[in-house]
This record gives sequence, structure tokens and C-alpha cells, in this order.
Amino acid sequence: MTDEPTDAAVERFLDRATAAFDDYDEGYADADATLAMLRTHVDELSASVEDQADGEE
Repeated sequence: MTDEPTDAAVERFLDRATAAFDDYDEGYADADATLAMLRTHVDELSASVEDQADGEE
């Protein structure tokens, strides 16, 4: 069984994480900025998954 809202959140996270790594690899962001961006994306993913779980109860 597929959980579409969670799948969309994971896909969005992966796209944004890849973009953050690309910016770092291309020299547009330093390591601290990249980690801060990834932390933001992890927090957004976590909130999305928690919201989805709360809606199922």
C-alpha cells in the first residue's frame, strides 16, 4: 500500500536535498549553509510525516 502524501513529502525532501548538495558541489554554498539547509528540509519532512500520522488517528 502506498502512502501518497508521505511519498510526495519524501520526494520533495530528496529534490531539495539534492539541490542543496549541488549548490555545495558547485561552490555556491559552504558546508555550514548546506547543513543548515538540510536540517530545515529534514525538519519539514518530519513535520509532514507527523501531520500525516496525526491525520490517520
